[in-house]
Amino acid sequence: MLFNSYIFIFLFLPIALVGFYVLSKTSRSEAKFLWLVVASFLFYGWWNASYLIIILGSIVVNYAVGTVLSGEHGNRAKKLILFLGVTANLGLLGYFKYANFFVDTINQVTGFNIPLDNIVLPLAISFFTFQQVAYLVDAYRGEVKDYDFIHYCLFVTFFPQLIAGPIVHHKEMLPQFIKGNTRSRSENFSIGITIFTIGLFKKAVLADGVSQFVGPAFSSAESTMVMSTFDAWTGALAYTFQLYFDFSGYSDMATGLARMFGIVLPINFNSPYKSKSIIEFWRRWHITLSNFLKEYLYYSLGGNRLGEKRRYINLFLTMLLGGLWHGAGWTFIIWGALHGAALGINHFWHRVKQHYGVIGSSKAYAVISLLLTFLTIIVFWVFFRAETVSGALNIIQAMFGLSPDVERTVSSGSIYWFVMLSAICLWAPNTYQIMKNHEPVLEQRMLTGEVTDKLLWKPSLKWAVIVAILLFWSICTLSSVTEFLYFQF
Repeated sequence: MLFNSYIFIFLFLPIALVGFYVLSKTSRSEAKFLWLVVASFLFYGWWNASYLIIILGSIVVNYAVGTVLSGEHGNRAKKLILFLGVTANLGLLGYFKYANFFVDTINQVTGFNIPLDNIVLPLAISFFTFQQVAYLVDAYRGEVKDYDFIHYCLFVTFFPQLIAGPIVHHKEMLPQFIKGNTRSRSENFSIGITIFTIGLFKKAVLADGVSQFVGPAFSSAESTMVMSTFDAWTGALAYTFQLYFDFSGYSDMATGLARMFGIVLPINFNSPYKSKSIIEFWRRWHITLSNFLKEYLYYSLGGNRLGEKRRYINLFLTMLLGGLWHGAGWTFIIWGALHGAALGINHFWHRVKQHYGVIGSSKAYAVISLLLTFLTIIVFWVFFRAETVSGALNIIQAMFGLSPDVERTVSSGSIYWFVMLSAICLWAPNTYQIMKNHEPVLEQRMLTGEVTDKLLWKPSLKWAVIVAILLFWSICTLSSVTEFLYFQF
């Protein structure tokens, strides 16, 4: 079941909301939580009922391990329990996500023929695994209170953020489930439906609209070594914008859906193409994943505490594993390695500026930094999207005029899309900035930048009309429903 589908918008969501609101009026508050858990399991099992066995088994095991870690045990015993718990989680993830890749790689390198049936990746396994690994580590650190099983189930399965994030932290979510929200249901609903509608428009109209230029270019790169510079740039730019509005749209829809139930999610997307460095980009793109990798991987490797050289190595390893998390393939590994190297170069440049007193605050420097960062991101996304390394290299060679000149095959209509989407990405305020007076996300401090009063959302007839138009426009495009790109990760 997809957020951008008729069955979700017109059947599942209304039933889930009505049931939640009705049960919220009863004296037994646990009933509404149980209702959301059941709804979330139904939402998850819609794709494949057999997935329910995996996620339920994962929840039961991790809740039991977390309960043990929260108890009174010796430090050595707790370390062993934590190790076994984390190993079990990563082992499950590794089997489903990477077994086929590693066996195929071994067969190609050695010439062996190790048999292994194609393993189907359970939906959202990366997200609910990381979420529960963080829970176990926090339980080991003594940062977890006693929560009952229903609350824990809801923490893991809450359907607005279950499939593709944000990766939520127990201390962000569980207190909200228990204490609730002080705003009225009507206020939460109006805020939520506005954010959801903006996200639906981004996905259904903008991301799916520009996607028509992605397939032809990347398919051509996989089938031939020769393509025009225009076609190569068209494919790379189209995917850059498709992924942006697809993931931004999903993040908005998840945030809006949660808010309809009175829950405020952490920010996961904050105008990343406005970044003036790769460091800043990773503070704005998939923020909760970046925070998870930093807190539970980068710091565990030693962070910057073991010297400057070790810092660069740890950055590189963190991003390399981050690339592998996104997908079991050499293109994702290369993409992660490129970002790891770019982060190292970026940190080194900051040290050079500090040492030699290089001034980097002028408008010209800011513009050059933004354009250089954006160009770097576009090139790196080619590896993220391409099916093979050779296909990615074919596109990059053509982008920079290293392939023979050939006639272009992609329509020049893409230029109008690129101009419009560039303006939105680079200059327009994002959804959360427009909604910033109404606590759209937990980290309000991240919503920097001035927004004129005319663009700030408030309950009014004007905004009701705008939201209605965007919703109607988006629903009219749902005849060709497509999955969110991050569902495959």
